Amino acid sequence: MKTINDNAKYEVWLNAEVMHNASREWLSELNFVNDEQLFFDDLVVSYTLQLIDSKHYKDSKELIDRLSALQLETKTLIGAVKKHEKELEVMVDGIDQPEEEVRYKEAHRALILEMGDFMKRYKTLKKSLFALIKNIIKEGKQKRLLQ
Repeated sequence: MKTINDNAKYEVWLNAEVMHNASREWLSELNFVNDEQLFFDDLVVSYTLQLIDSKHYKDSKELIDRLSALQLETKTLIGAVKKHEKELEVMVDGIDQPEEEVRYKEAHRALILEMGDFMKRYKTLKKSLFALIKNIIKEGKQKRLLQ
């Protein structure tokens, strides 16, 4: 298991352009995740009867609860990244404000960690959801073959 060092310092390479590009990339990823979550909602609706079957109920309930929580978190992160992007002005306004610039860089560092954690949890959920739906589809095919 890898150890993550949360005390890393990024100030050396964090300039306004790098932070702007990172923010734009995060926003793009989060918008894609948001659209993908709409697809997951449709997928859940399509397989509702199979998901509430006693065999899959516990797993599906947990996954759907996690999906709902991540949908709310996605919206929150989109808002945070947009706000962060608007606050970039402190870095490019030409006024020397060392305290504000340090705070902005610290906020950016926190967003780096938060986005990394969010994407890791999201990908894990996505794999679990697809595995569950795949098993449900296989079971359905097997039942049809036996009939």
